[in-house]
Amino acid sequence: MFIEYNILIIAVVVAIVAYMLLKTIKHLVINTMLGFIILVACNILLGLGIAYTWVVIAICAIGGVAGAAAIILLHYLNVAF
Repeated sequence: MFIEYNILIIAVVVAIVAYMLLKTIKHLVINTMLGFIILVACNILLGLGIAYTWVVIAICAIGGVAGAAAIILLHYLNVAF
């Protein structure tokens, strides 16, 4: 009987942690997709000419909207990209 209660408690804790993790991952994925959309839209609409290298994609994937803004700012300042 004691083992069943422990398994039930562990299952509830795992379910709560999984829910919190998936909720966080959802926000990260949305932020990453928005970053890519902003980068592509600015590249097309403003004619920036930023090449889609693995560095640009990694910064945009990790940074999301802030990463895309940093790439665009660095491109305008002629520092990189």
